[in-house]
Amino acid sequence: MNNQHTTAVLPPDSESAPEPNEGSNSTPPATPPPASTGGSSAKAAPERRRSGRLSEAKRFKIFSGQANRPLAEEVCKFVGVPLGESKLERFSDGEILFQLLENVRGADVFLIQPTCFPVDQHLVELLIMMDALKRASASRITVVIPYYGYARQDRKDRPRVAISSKLVADLLTAAGANRALLVDLHAAQIQGFFNIPVDHLFASPVLVGYFRDMNLPNLTVVSPDAGGVERARFFAKKLDVPLAIVDKRRTDKNVTEVMNVIGDVRGRTCLIIDDIIDTAGTLVKTAEALLEQGATKVYACASHAVLSGPACERIANSRLEEVIVSNSIPLREDAKQVAKIKVLSIAGLLGRAIESIHMETSVSTLFN
Repeated sequence: MNNQHTTAVLPPDSESAPEPNEGSNSTPPATPPPASTGGSSAKAAPERRRSGRLSEAKRFKIFSGQANRPLAEEVCKFVGVPLGESKLERFSDGEILFQLLENVRGADVFLIQPTCFPVDQHLVELLIMMDALKRASASRITVVIPYYGYARQDRKDRPRVAISSKLVADLLTAAGANRALLVDLHAAQIQGFFNIPVDHLFASPVLVGYFRDMNLPNLTVVSPDAGGVERARFFAKKLDVPLAIVDKRRTDKNVTEVMNVIGDVRGRTCLIIDDIIDTAGTLVKTAEALLEQGATKVYACASHAVLSGPACERIANSRLEEVIVSNSIPLREDAKQVAKIKVLSIAGLLGRAIESIHMETSVSTLFN
């Protein structure tokens, strides 16, 4: 546990001289009258001097939950600050016990925790950690969520369902978050669910750089559905290549039926762009539809590798050349065995955003 040292700051000597005792014959030394200040006779308050032992690092701290600690450690290495010390334990019935092991009073704190599988467990961890920081008198708490769980439940698309992404936003605010840093929300309008400032980053710059270096021939960027057109258009513009769209019809949750391809992909290398790969059903069917329309090769990339259920098996048995994902979510053990899946780090992107928020500079430059 880090030992914290507090240094008292005293006013200048001229201000700290003791008052003469009542009845004493001693006379305090005469002081010259204050200089004229344009009619005001009030004396300016002495400026407080900061102790040299009060480290600036004390005012800037990063903590992590258990959801993706390797990413948090990588961010800390990029920023150049140690990961904050804390302890998270569980009672026999599963209740969480969280304790900070260092002083955060007055500190600007960043808490890194994606709400990935198991979603509810990691979400409750996040809420409890924020409550501990708030009660320990942290000056500001910025919650850094590389993957925002429940983002797909952002509207009432059928009768009598909850808008869970709004509920999560309210819980985060109630728990003590003063600011949120999010990565590739499923729907950008989720930012409006928060009543606190939100910085919405995209993993696109990291992913675009990878495929630009690959220099794939006759490349066409493909959106797997109409909702992802804006994301795919960004890729197409940055890579200076054509854009195609796959029209699909969802028959049930996690079940899709690809209808047709909008755009010419014959003889082209296709790159499917999505935000989340969950069961990989949409991804594999989209790849098959593109190949049936004459595409020569199909690659894919996504910001969040949820990879639940049969996703890894589907990708391994598919005709996809390669699937590129970010490390917003830690890769499952079975996914690590799939040679087609490659992970790129967004630690530098998050690190630069955290530095900008702490220094109160613009974050918008990171969008490029």
